[in-house]
Amino acid sequence: MPDDPAPADRPTDGPPSDGPAAAASAGDGPAAGTSLLEAVAVMDRLRSPGGCPWDREQTHASLLRYLVEEAYETVDAVEALERADAAARPEAEHELAEELGDVLLQVLFHARVAAERGAFDVDDVARALVAKLVRRHPHVFADEHQPDGAGVQARWDELKAAEKPSRGPLDGVPVHLPALARADKVLSRLERAGLAVPDLPAEQPVDAVDPATTVGAALFEVVRSARAAGVDPEAALRAHVGRVERSAAGGAGRAH
Repeated sequence: MPDDPAPADRPTDGPPSDGPAAAASAGDGPAAGTSLLEAVAVMDRLRSPGGCPWDREQTHASLLRYLVEEAYETVDAVEALERADAAARPEAEHELAEELGDVLLQVLFHARVAAERGAFDVDDVARALVAKLVRRHPHVFADEHQPDGAGVQARWDELKAAEKPSRGPLDGVPVHLPALARADKVLSRLERAGLAVPDLPAEQPVDAVDPATTVGAALFEVVRSARAAGVDPEAALRAHVGRVERSAAGGAGRAH
């Protein structure tokens, strides 16, 4: 259930004392999350006077390309793990852990940049996340009951709508999502809101339609078909392209 991490001014109600944080810290050895404090300290050192000149120059905008790259590299690592056999799995697990660390670095980086201008810090980010997770899981942290994942999803949507009553069903769909993923997201939002896909008026005579418009409409219909089949269209195309690449690479190797 993605969407919209809450900003620092959200309510800060946290989990009960016997909630996930307490459970994670139970038992022998360091509490879970100890190394996160070290990561925060390292970022503090990098951005402080006498730290790294490159790190100190970065802004939210300059870091965007790295956030996107690291997200995609994490996708690659997850899919490599899914393909890995028993022998390759330990290396694939290590690669995924490393890529998740790179994503975490981006979170710490942006939080530190924001903290320097007095907007919010990494504790505000974590506090808002905890509050949202607790608030939107009343079947876990309160006395509600949800029998299955569909009920959980519906309740999540209901709570989110109550928190943000002025938002329309398509507000917050990232404009920079890859086109197939964005189409899938738009269709999902429309379905969950009980809205039909609008009929688009013809912009040109049928015999003068731009090929790009025709292709765009056809791809949109492919995404609708994928949703009906329970298939993630972005992942399906990515997997197919990967198979083509591996086959081509194998053919090129044999040719030499």
